[in-house]
Amino acid sequence: MSIKDDIADRMAARKPQSALTRAHALYAERKFERALKLFNVAAQAGIAEAEREVGRHYLTGEGVRRNAVEAARWFLRAAEKGDMAACRNLAGLYMFGMREDAAALTGALLFTQAAAAEAEDQEPDFSTALRWALPAAEAGDTDAQLMAGFIYSNPKWPQRDDAKALPWFEKAAQAGAPQGHLGLGITLLRHAAGGAPEEAIAHIRQAAEAELPAAHYYLALLYDMGVNLPADPALAAQHYGVAAKANLSNAQAKYGYMLFNGIGIKANQVEGESWLRRAGLAGDPEAAALVAEIYARGDGKLPPNYAEAATWFRTAAELGHRPSARALGLLYLTGTGVPRNPDEAAIWFRRAAEAGDETAKADLASLLLSGQTSPKLTEPAPVHEWFEQAAEAGDLIAAFNYAVCLAQGVGMERDEVRAAKWMRRAAESVLNAQYWYGIMLAQGLGVDANPEEARVWLQKCADVELPDGLIALADMCLTGAGGPRDHEAGRQLYERAANRGDARGMFALGAMYGGGHDIPTDRALSLACYRAAAGRGHPLACLMLGRYLARGIATEVDLDAARHWFTEALNGGIAEARGDLDALTPPASEAAQEASAEVEAEVEAEASATE
Repeated sequence: MSIKDDIADRMAARKPQSALTRAHALYAERKFERALKLFNVAAQAGIAEAEREVGRHYLTGEGVRRNAVEAARWFLRAAEKGDMAACRNLAGLYMFGMREDAAALTGALLFTQAAAAEAEDQEPDFSTALRWALPAAEAGDTDAQLMAGFIYSNPKWPQRDDAKALPWFEKAAQAGAPQGHLGLGITLLRHAAGGAPEEAIAHIRQAAEAELPAAHYYLALLYDMGVNLPADPALAAQHYGVAAKANLSNAQAKYGYMLFNGIGIKANQVEGESWLRRAGLAGDPEAAALVAEIYARGDGKLPPNYAEAATWFRTAAELGHRPSARALGLLYLTGTGVPRNPDEAAIWFRRAAEAGDETAKADLASLLLSGQTSPKLTEPAPVHEWFEQAAEAGDLIAAFNYAVCLAQGVGMERDEVRAAKWMRRAAESVLNAQYWYGIMLAQGLGVDANPEEARVWLQKCADVELPDGLIALADMCLTGAGGPRDHEAGRQLYERAANRGDARGMFALGAMYGGGHDIPTDRALSLACYRAAAGRGHPLACLMLGRYLARGIATEVDLDAARHWFTEALNGGIAEARGDLDALTPPASEAAQEASAEVEAEVEAEASATE
């Protein structure tokens, strides 16, 4: 600043009115800091216009750091002196939650998605905002009139009164504000019984003709849904496109969906995905979920990308999209696109469940009951209460899950008697409940032991090839519990379970063919069964396969392979595998390769003992 400028500023500061005049001139030259000093001189003298300008500087950050509270203090001083512009600015601050950028969120931007989002996030005070907007509106301030109409018609305001909103929107419309036409159209639409009246549509069209993006969006909705207008996907896509290019994320989501699927516009999946992505990044949960589904399915020209899908499901879930929270939980549970993490899966299942997703409740309960995650991660999720309420209402699947909670003490003390009661009720139609109830009868858990009836329930499971039912019924055939002892029948049941990929059935067949049962011994077949079960991670099968390989039973001696399977057994929790591992000798001699009858008898006995 030159000496001449400094002298001019000092001279102007001697008189408040002169300070105000020079401040305006400096502001026009964008010399904000100098302007603010002189506005402040005039404001300190009580000039309302200057007080308002100081407040505006604090709100816009021109020449000073933004400070909404300080802005409100100066606006209040001016408003109390009757400055209508200050009244409108003060109303804007209260309306948009005392945001420091509320100056940009004036009546001209009402009905835009950004303004609505800001109002939601910043806890607006509509009542106080209206108290300051009304004087300015009555004085003819168009922005204040729009604010008054918006507040009166806002569904989130308890004192909402559309009848009072309409005159203010009409005044703003008459003053040439397209937002006034849009406000009239939306408010009239809300009261249209069975469709949109022509007057409402005409107002929205007029706002769209003035290139108001929100008006294009609402007009697109009318064409999209065919509300009192012939459904026209092409016109809907056209208007969504205009609004999308003006950065309305909800329009971007609609436009992207139509582009991706070729609805009303030539299909362009790459561009459609791009619009959906922009909408998702702008905070539209549905758009984020659609992008996730695109990557999960690998639609069109886009190959499956589960890692990308997981990222977008997370984005949608964090924005409150319930199905995406469950989908993300499933990805963590299966390790698809993300590292497998049952604990993380439980967290997302719980979020979806608490939002009302019934399937996620069952997913969370199953995860807890399987012991794959700690209940502490989901406390105090009332899983058992969810199921009890649904069970009382007659939901048999919920009755089964509630029975499991009672049996295993999930969220409550264990109660096997009540568990058996609910399990019996669920067993009328739920297959897993039939299995559980059969086991309860076989073992006398919560009911008197009744192995004969247990066989009846387990037979129902076996009839539909449920592996758990096949294995449990086979065990009873081998021991003779609840019926005749029948090893051949047991073998057939184990075989059916094995044919369905069940490692327990494979291991049991290996033990039976290894000898000591009422079926012909076949060690080659026993070896094959142990190998198949070990390949599926069955720890005892790993132990037995290691012993067969170490001793050359029905195969060549292979100490390296034996060492591998003994190690797998040890890692699987079979402590006795340590002795077998320690007993392995260096490469075997020819004599060691020939299994003696005594060694074979020992293995047969061990196989029988581990069934």
